Amino acid sequence: MKIHEFIIPQLQQEVALTEKFLKRIPEDKMGWKPHEKSMTIKQIANHLAEIPSWITGTMEAEALDLKGYSSPVLDSVEEIIKELKQNTIVAETSLRKSDEEFYRTWQMTKGGETLFEMPKFNVLQAMVMNQFPHHRAQLGVYFRLLDISVPSTYGPSADED
Repeated sequence: MKIHEFIIPQLQQEVALTEKFLKRIPEDKMGWKPHEKSMTIKQIANHLAEIPSWITGTMEAEALDLKGYSSPVLDSVEEIIKELKQNTIVAETSLRKSDEEFYRTWQMTKGGETLFEMPKFNVLQAMVMNQFPHHRAQLGVYFRLLDISVPSTYGPSADED
């Protein structure tokens, strides 16, 4: 099995689960957050929508400099879902590379300082794909606090059979 044949279905599953969560966000709760240090629902949703673009950035470049980087700021759930889907299409295309490309070293820097470097495959698994369940879980907690039903993900939730 080629590496992209493993990662693309994984991406598609994570995006489908993420879309289920995004569709549950009430437009009037986009600015809500449970604590002053927490992200708002809108910030988490925008972050989830950008994650597939990190795949493209990893596969199409050798490094990312975080200096000056900022996440997108989309205002509606519809726009956020559209961004997620568009980023996913581009990410899937960027993944269709030879296995050798996945073994190339990739760096994250900030203003010239190397924060980490590792093979692209490891970046995709450890730093990118793991972002989906992490931030969906945050939304799940927010939903619970707001009495919004939490969608099932890898198994049933207490709100769905």
